[in-house]
Amino acid sequence: MALSNGGGDPSHAERPDRRGPVVHKYGGSSLATLKQVRAVAQRVAAAHRTGRDVVVVVSARGNTTDRLLQLTESVGAPPAGRETDQLLATGESASAALLAMALHRTGVRAVSLVGAQTGILATGAHGRGVIVAVDTEAIGEVLAQGAVAVVAGFQGLTARRDVITLGRGGSDTTAVAVAAELGAAHCEIYTDVDGVFTADPRKLPTASVLPVVDVDVMAEMSFAGAKVMHARAVELAALRNVDIHVKHSARPGPGTVIAAREETKADMLESPTTVTGVVLDADVARVTLRFGAGDADAATDVFAFLARESLSVDMAALSDESTGVNIGITLHTDDVQPLRDYLARRPGPPGRRMESDEGITKLSLVGTGLLSRPDSTARMLRCLKSVAVAPSSVSTSQMRISVTVPDDDAVRAARVLHDEFGLAALNAGTGFTAPVPA
Repeated sequence: MALSNGGGDPSHAERPDRRGPVVHKYGGSSLATLKQVRAVAQRVAAAHRTGRDVVVVVSARGNTTDRLLQLTESVGAPPAGRETDQLLATGESASAALLAMALHRTGVRAVSLVGAQTGILATGAHGRGVIVAVDTEAIGEVLAQGAVAVVAGFQGLTARRDVITLGRGGSDTTAVAVAAELGAAHCEIYTDVDGVFTADPRKLPTASVLPVVDVDVMAEMSFAGAKVMHARAVELAALRNVDIHVKHSARPGPGTVIAAREETKADMLESPTTVTGVVLDADVARVTLRFGAGDADAATDVFAFLARESLSVDMAALSDESTGVNIGITLHTDDVQPLRDYLARRPGPPGRRMESDEGITKLSLVGTGLLSRPDSTARMLRCLKSVAVAPSSVSTSQMRISVTVPDDDAVRAARVLHDEFGLAALNAGTGFTAPVPA
């Protein structure tokens, strides 16, 4: 992903110091109440008083995005589209203005930037926009005045000057993109958890906080379904050499450093295990597409459609037999209907059929060198068999082993794998206690 320099010094991102401004990002759960907004304002004000330039990226408060989506459903609007994005973007815009007002009350000048003012340029399908450039002129003008720039996350502007949203968690990507463009060495993400865990602590109370995790491993965890970070934000951090610090917004603690810079990676200790985390993703469906003999373009057409609509596919399998072409994939449950609609209107020979199973969860082991140690897959499958869990699909790579299991078995399966690979033992010495599940 190439980001523009916004007319500034083209070499600023390569300077040895690279401190740049302080860049914070606050999620919706950290801004849900006015008390929390005031607390965030105090934290930002303290950072500003150190003399550093400060940029803050905010998400919509609390469950605002969900309520706005419910409104679109109430009027019968499609789940994604231009007007839906126009509506959803107001949540982040409101957060930015409210935090700027709270900063004024602390005696700190602040200016909120929303929509076209943010300088975030994006392309792609509505609801799944991808940042292509950042024009930091407006942010730079605010900082030059000695004020805090409060940027509405999750949104950008297309070449047609339409608002486009970046998908769930897109404010993370906004923050990393801004940090990269302004030459910051790292971006601080404040959320409602203590950092990146070895598993979801709400489902596995024995999960451990990872003090440091390699950016490539974190990208794999995010793509596998870990909700703590937006996958594209981590990918962008790797591309632009920006560390990410994940911390709790309400209580002190070191959190997790997602290490992208070589000087940060040099401080990492070799992990005692090749497996870093166990990730569950229940928002997936296993889809099987069957095409009749003679439909030679079936696979090409299907994957071209998925790419055109920015629909992510995982665990793909293709078989071309004399009786026809079969395609097996896993994808997000929200993407099943768009694929079904495409197949209904796609011209071609008759005989196509689509089957979907949404009662499954993708269960992944994430780490490094997993293919170099083939016993990892064997141990995983052996553990699942020991608790009578039968995986229906298996996919392996150097950094991830994924299987699909029935929803009802997912947490039990994750627990036994978490124990098998020694991840619960990492809790010793971290200084953190996993929160009690809600």
